[in-house]
Amino acid sequence: MVTASIQLSPREQQLRRLLLDVAKSIDKAGHAPEPIVLRWAGGWVRDKLLNVESHDIDVAINAMTGVPFAEHMCDYCEEPEAVAKHSIGPDDIGSLHNVARNPDKSKHLETAMVKIFGLDLDFVNLRKETYTEDSRNPQMEFGTAQEDALRRDATVNALFYNLHTDQVEDLTGGLQDMAAKIMRTPLEPFQTFMDDPLRVLRLVRFASRLQFTIDPVTRQFMADPRVLEALRVKISRERVGTELEKMLKGAHPRESLQLIDELGLYYAVFSDPIREATVFPDISKWRVAYMCLDTLIQETTPGSIGHLLIHKDDGSYYSWNLAAVSPWMIVDDPPNPKRKANAPPPVAVAAREGFRAPNKLTDIITASYRNRSEILSLKKSVCSREAFINERDRFGMAIRRWDAQVGSWRLQVLNAMLVEATDVLQQWSLEDVKEQEEFLAGWKAFLNHLAELDVLEAPSLKRLLDGRKLAKELGIKPGIWTGKALEICVAWQLRHPEAKDPAGAIDEVRQRREELGIPLH
Repeated sequence: MVTASIQLSPREQQLRRLLLDVAKSIDKAGHAPEPIVLRWAGGWVRDKLLNVESHDIDVAINAMTGVPFAEHMCDYCEEPEAVAKHSIGPDDIGSLHNVARNPDKSKHLETAMVKIFGLDLDFVNLRKETYTEDSRNPQMEFGTAQEDALRRDATVNALFYNLHTDQVEDLTGGLQDMAAKIMRTPLEPFQTFMDDPLRVLRLVRFASRLQFTIDPVTRQFMADPRVLEALRVKISRERVGTELEKMLKGAHPRESLQLIDELGLYYAVFSDPIREATVFPDISKWRVAYMCLDTLIQETTPGSIGHLLIHKDDGSYYSWNLAAVSPWMIVDDPPNPKRKANAPPPVAVAAREGFRAPNKLTDIITASYRNRSEILSLKKSVCSREAFINERDRFGMAIRRWDAQVGSWRLQVLNAMLVEATDVLQQWSLEDVKEQEEFLAGWKAFLNHLAELDVLEAPSLKRLLDGRKLAKELGIKPGIWTGKALEICVAWQLRHPEAKDPAGAIDEVRQRREELGIPLH
């Protein structure tokens, strides 16, 4: 075993002293079959060695499960002597929460959670795992520190900090791999991934997050067809979605998608594992989409494409999801007269069933699919200077339609751009800067034209009159005609942006009365 020193913060030292006294108290009471040894495990140790602050600590216990240890700890912290010795304030110890075992959510043991001195602690016993061939849910039993380390997904996540010796314990070569910035599995990689194929995605996430490379042998087995099939059929799609969300909300989403691409994981993540698809998308140029998006996000100056299209805190997350599913955007369902008009397109099914995309994301993806052709057509019209491109109502009403369902017209334009990039560009690299700049210039011209027409905020245009007022002016009751008539009024407003009186809009509705099916009385 290799060891190393670590520097604790004052509150981490305070927590260490408290936990050691809790362990002594348990030993003294004879509540455990052997002396308690406490270790902080996994991610906190890794981040501490990387000088990354972490508030989440997993506490691994050698001879007791997490819940009784945490219960004893909470009792101990109420004793007056303990309160005085460890300077425990009234808000320093949070409520104890027990998280029940739930294998489908990767909770294989009951876990005790409590917040102490501002740090979030999870208490669980050291364990070893035994897997059956058809399940990623292991049989669990008490294990040694070595067995607990070996069951983990990567050596850099298998380090322990021993509270009693004040040393980092390395039982799998994690310190050496940390120094070399390499991700590898503690055990033989094929068996590691077949036991739990989700580890493939976890390694992708950590490699991109930490900016580490993946060991070549480990990488080879991550792309093994048997592992990919196991990832596709053995892992709950909620867990796949959780890993993907962490990747795309992290600091390096492009690297995550690039690893998925290079390792050949695409169909194992972005497809419905239950139903056999009759068609799959071509992903040979998927790289162009995510590299293009990365370029747009890096350019944040006011007026840039990324600045205009990627808004709000979650805009980046939705953008990366659109880049992820962009190969599916040109896949259509085979003709089927029995298919309902509002049935989700293949891209939405791939997102919903492949990684359990939440409803809003699925709606954005669906709208992006359905409006892509119109967006692309209008963009090409602007670039070719068609005669109608100064018709403000044509563009404003189109934007309002795109935005109507989920308020995401800018993301839909971004999607159309990413999909077109994969169609017209062979690659996205430093060698093709001129071609890429010409491509982006076309979309920038389109957005500039929308800005010149002053329709970027068309969805928030306030109507000069509502359905009730319009019906009153026409001298009839509102009816099924009202919605279409109001759209005519909004289009009139877009053509007359300075107007404050809706009389002209009402006159146009009157003139189109027969077309709208408005009754005379």
